[in-house]
Amino acid sequence: MISLPRLFQCLKNPIFARLYAAQAINLIGDALTWLGLALLAFELAGDGAGLILSGALTLRVTAYVVLSPLAGAIADRVDRRRIMVATHLARMSIVCLLPFVTQPWQLYALVLTLNVFSAFFTPTYTATIPLVATQEEYPQAIALSSATYQLLGVLGPGLAGSIAAFVGTRQVFFLDGLTFLIAAFLVLTLPRHLLVTPN
Repeated sequence: MISLPRLFQCLKNPIFARLYAAQAINLIGDALTWLGLALLAFELAGDGAGLILSGALTLRVTAYVVLSPLAGAIADRVDRRRIMVATHLARMSIVCLLPFVTQPWQLYALVLTLNVFSAFFTPTYTATIPLVATQEEYPQAIALSSATYQLLGVLGPGLAGSIAAFVGTRQVFFLDGLTFLIAAFLVLTLPRHLLVTPN
């Protein structure tokens, strides 16, 4: 039997493996979102698309800076599984509205709302890892999650572009919504309170 590289040993833990899969699918969804937004901005404004995207990115960063600390505090008091499922389902609903956008202000409003929920998911996911990984698995789990984040940050737009070439500019958002639905389902398969008894 082939042994997994050390970085991937934590995936032998089926609970962490499902949480990690939800994160990876979530990151693919994010890549689809931002590629779709770029294409949509160009469709709406042509040469002014850069201005729209810069505004959208400003809203994204603002939501993260303002809300991430609050999200971390809430994650310590509320069932993290519920938070992650709720943020996935909310983002699924929001991205499925994006194909119907006809004005830049509508895009701004949806992007801000979308990133409010994204700002709650990321710190909650990070705070959940210690609850689903043992002490020995934790360093590998954090390293694998960070590596996946960085890798999909580089490769995600290319993957998303290939997908968009087949399904179309606005239709890519429906596929995007599907990724969030799948991620929500994976989180739902985790233990109710995300507590793991060490062996």
